[in-house]
Amino acid sequence: MWTSRSIANLTGALRSQGFDVHESTVRRQLLGLGFSLQANRKTHEGADHPDRDGQFRRIAETSGRALAAGEPVISVDTKKKELIGNYKNAGRELAPSGEPILVNTHDFMDKQLGKAIPYGIYDVGRDEGWVSVGISADTAQFAVAAIESWWKDLGRKRYPKTKTLTITADCGGSNGYRIRLWKTELQRLADHTRLRIRVMHYPPGTSKWNKIEHRLFSYISINWRAKPLVSRQTVIDLIASTTTSTGLRVYARLDPNAYPTKIQISDEQIGAVQIQRDDFHPEWNYTIIPSVIKK
Repeated sequence: MWTSRSIANLTGALRSQGFDVHESTVRRQLLGLGFSLQANRKTHEGADHPDRDGQFRRIAETSGRALAAGEPVISVDTKKKELIGNYKNAGRELAPSGEPILVNTHDFMDKQLGKAIPYGIYDVGRDEGWVSVGISADTAQFAVAAIESWWKDLGRKRYPKTKTLTITADCGGSNGYRIRLWKTELQRLADHTRLRIRVMHYPPGTSKWNKIEHRLFSYISINWRAKPLVSRQTVIDLIASTTTSTGLRVYARLDPNAYPTKIQISDEQIGAVQIQRDDFHPEWNYTIIPSVIKK
């Protein structure tokens, strides 16, 4: 565990023990024994929650009924924050030999360009993505503002008769089940849209199962691999140009608003939220009911 097990080091260790051996022989012997260079692979999500499978079934069954009824089901999350500027972007892309894109040596944030915070909404039934790119902070206000912008520009046109919006989300982050601001902002959205907003959170340690991760974010990462995100417009254009052979379409917009952090929600404010909690894990499964019906 404390040493580098490279071919050169193993060859040196054998020679120090009196063996007359070449690196190519060590490499050939290792291959014959079934060894090869291996990178770490992310598979361990941490300890499984005892009701993990039950919540997965709950999400699948409830989402299935909503889709069958023609109601919208959206998967939401914040993608990894990205520095804007001439910085290295992971991945490799075809280019003329010996002509790599030259980028900054250090990844110090440009104070003028700042960073991009992509918050995504994936419409499960339509295989359609919407991404609001923020420049301020990843807060619950920003998250709900992104959902509201999706509803205003796409959702209400796609689902003009719906009365319920179903949202699947992670347990943590700006849309975490413990975040009071998330619930008060959803109440504001429910009042504004007159929609019942049903929320189902994935259990702790299962964020990669959220559909937006492998049906939207992964393809955005592929689309902009090895491309420096030199401007906000570049971020928007690369997200919006993301497609798949199965028909994925993605829309993107810049959210230039500033969202303050550390907003405190009082007991009185959270008590005013019209929330109906399910019997099964009510902290993960609940519905926000509109409290104001506009004429």
